Amino acid sequence: MSIHSQPTVRDPTPFEINARSSDHLDVPLFPNRFNNARLDHSRDPYASTITKNSSTLPAIMNRTGFATPHNTSSRNFSFSKRTLIEQKDVFPPVSPSRAPDIQRTETAWKHPVFTEKEMEKIGVSHRETLTFSDKIALNAIRFLRWGMDTATGYKHPEEVSAGATSSKKFEMTESKWLVRFIFLESVAGVPGMVGGMLRHLHSLRRMKRDNGWIETLIEESFNERMHLLTFLKLHTPGIFMRTMILGAQGVFFNGFFICYLLSPRTCHRFVGYLEEEAVRTYTRALSDLDAGKLPLWNSGRIQAPEIAIGYWNMPEGKRGMRELLMYIRADEAKHREVNHTLGNLDQNGDPNPFASVFKDDTKPHPSKGLEGSKGEGWKREEAL
Repeated sequence: MSIHSQPTVRDPTPFEINARSSDHLDVPLFPNRFNNARLDHSRDPYASTITKNSSTLPAIMNRTGFATPHNTSSRNFSFSKRTLIEQKDVFPPVSPSRAPDIQRTETAWKHPVFTEKEMEKIGVSHRETLTFSDKIALNAIRFLRWGMDTATGYKHPEEVSAGATSSKKFEMTESKWLVRFIFLESVAGVPGMVGGMLRHLHSLRRMKRDNGWIETLIEESFNERMHLLTFLKLHTPGIFMRTMILGAQGVFFNGFFICYLLSPRTCHRFVGYLEEEAVRTYTRALSDLDAGKLPLWNSGRIQAPEIAIGYWNMPEGKRGMRELLMYIRADEAKHREVNHTLGNLDQNGDPNPFASVFKDDTKPHPSKGLEGSKGEGWKREEAL
């Protein structure tokens, strides 16, 4: 009898199982900051075909079974896992054993219906600074924008001087846009929650109503989180990106908390300017998509995730990446309008016009929809 131990047999990875059961396996590779794939441009630049007999299979598989690009790049931001389209469920369903009688959990806030015509009208706008607090808010946003651009390595081709050839490292790809979206939405979901929480506590202390501000602010924070969850179905952030988001959230939450205690008006103006930048970001992404610079999104291979289809009630045939970005940009435009308007009101006495019922419906007034929206916000005499 041999005294030698038997070799350890490991379970095959999901990719190995698929490779054995089919002749070809299409693995789209999303280039990221640390793993920027240099693929053969004679084929789809975002996909690589692996045959079951290919000798390159071990070279592009890591131990987890996920596709790994061949080469690396000096462009560094995220140790993101490159995954198949929808290959990994970021939000695994609740086990039936935990809640056998529950089919699904509905959201508490139903999203208003946006028409395609209304969303197409959304554009970039800017509210001029009128007071000293406005200037403080705008300069704070410029600093935040600089920090986020530096962290994500963002530089739009429009910033390249006329006649110069844009550098490859400054070209925004699908993966780079998703990195920027995720970082932006992880920050944008903080102000509404902080403002709503502080107003809730203020209402409890004073034993008075808040006149509708709390609901709108918490719903805004919820909406931003839905943007983040949607993008997480398309891109899986790695440990470096998660660490940066953790640090940014910790600093931003505490800083915004203190600032809201000192001057809620300045904070709402700050968020209004933040949403102006968000609208500008999504408008540029849509421009790149329409110009054919994002072939993976133009190809129609990537559709809006189910979480987005259900939340925005996206109609059949209008569920591509362009439509998804249109819905999200419309949300950001609404937040821009809401916060600029709230910044014009009396912070302690005025009701929230976006949660109010008006006596005369024939006059234009703030609402949850996009009809009659104003990018620079409503003046106090108009809103009330």
